[in-house]
Amino acid sequence: MKVSIVALASGLISLAAAGRSPQHVGKKLPEVKRDIAARAPPVFTQPEKRATSSFLTNATSKYVVNGSAIPDVDFDIGESYAGLMPISDAPNASELYFWFFPSSNPAASNEIVIWLNGGPGCSSLEGFLQENGPFLWQYGTYKPVPNQWSWTNLTNMVWVEQPVGTGFSQGTPTATSEADVAAQFLGFFKNFVDTFAMQGYTVYIAGESYAGYYVPYIADAMFNANDTEYYNISSILIYDPSLSYDVVQEYIPVTAFVDFWGPLLDLNASFVESLHNMSDACGYTAFMDEYLTFPPKGPLPTPPNVDLNDSTCLTFDAVADAAALINPCWDIYQVATTCPLLNDVLGFPGSFEYIAEGEKIYFNRSDVQRAINAPVQEWEECTSTDVFVNGTDNSLPSTLSVLPGVIERADRVIIGHGLLDMILIWNGTLLATQNMTFNGAQGFSVPPSEWDDFYVPYHTEYPNQYGTLAGAGVMGQYHTERGLTLVTVDLSGHMIPQYAPSASYRQLEFLLGRIPSLGTVGPFTTMPYDSY
Repeated sequence: MKVSIVALASGLISLAAAGRSPQHVGKKLPEVKRDIAARAPPVFTQPEKRATSSFLTNATSKYVVNGSAIPDVDFDIGESYAGLMPISDAPNASELYFWFFPSSNPAASNEIVIWLNGGPGCSSLEGFLQENGPFLWQYGTYKPVPNQWSWTNLTNMVWVEQPVGTGFSQGTPTATSEADVAAQFLGFFKNFVDTFAMQGYTVYIAGESYAGYYVPYIADAMFNANDTEYYNISSILIYDPSLSYDVVQEYIPVTAFVDFWGPLLDLNASFVESLHNMSDACGYTAFMDEYLTFPPKGPLPTPPNVDLNDSTCLTFDAVADAAALINPCWDIYQVATTCPLLNDVLGFPGSFEYIAEGEKIYFNRSDVQRAINAPVQEWEECTSTDVFVNGTDNSLPSTLSVLPGVIERADRVIIGHGLLDMILIWNGTLLATQNMTFNGAQGFSVPPSEWDDFYVPYHTEYPNQYGTLAGAGVMGQYHTERGLTLVTVDLSGHMIPQYAPSASYRQLEFLLGRIPSLGTVGPFTTMPYDSY
């Protein structure tokens, strides 16, 4: 049956043509009505300082960060600890850099969430500063602001730069596989638990992009350790993750992506026709039609051009090149981005390496490094050093290896995907997950067009918090079967906590078991009901 694969897979209606904003044609826009609280926010500000801290001990004192002395941050970020922690007890062992924030939320007394960025070799301080940390400095903004959607409002958080070779971490990379990365991380985390006396804490792991490898492999290693004193793993959450071969997540689904976002990308008709011809000739169209089905027909065969050796079948590259010609500021991570190119204190606003003249990379400043107990050295958001020996990760993608077993042992596994992301495409994630067999069956039985609405509570915005405004209402669709939840976020790009912070906050509540499902209608668990 010939149908639009994107329409089937997303369950979304097509876009309407966008009109010119009235304020550019001599008309005054109506004032946007927002629910702005006249009083100080009861939550979503930085957590109250503890009168005493159970984490401040002789063992942790060397990691203390002065929360009122972070360069360019004109507010106290609260209690935190940062520095280097060895991956083993061996002499001269490699060390990973971490930044740990305790939460004042009573529900978080015996749990911790680990956050990992991707790459491989991209720093988790990227996630900290521009996604889910207690303060944000988004690209295009003037200065850091408090993050009312900080994950620390819900739970204890630690951001870790790993594997060895990433960010401020110290040592020579020796990993050849995800098994090596996981073993090194477990060594680090055991030392972290001992230092902060977190024995028996429930552990959650979250991350994005290449963390689609990191998170499942580390979770698998924690389950296999069978040691709840140090690795009491419960659940995982991965955003826009690397789950399968590049051809599955980029090249096969990109033509349907172009069809769905056609008016937004504005590619000319002759190019789109040639793209369809290429997809047909390379077997991509037939593969999508045959295997993106609910329920699946059986295990997927080896996809066409799996090694990308056929240069006549590089559909993904062709779209990226064409889109950038039409929109020179086009961002593969969030395809609705247009010019101008915005300054970024981390140096990568979207797909570009760019920082304004006279500006400095924030974590490359020696005053910042000293303030957060980091080594004074050159820092890169995504390292130019190979974090795997010879630059090769010899591991199978997680859907073809450890992820099914993690789903079977975890309390919850959540995979979230922003529909505006093209670096990893939603239909590719669907193809990858439909190929998995877990808890007695393969894939999902229900197509996304029949999934439930993902609901984000309507909420009060507070004065001086315009740097972290976030949406509400139905923001995507979700479905749960046999321990796995897939959820889309309609207006998000690759980094969901950055582009849709209220959506990721709700998803974290589900990960932690604070709400029964992503369709729960009701307030955030950290917001009093009378402000809902």
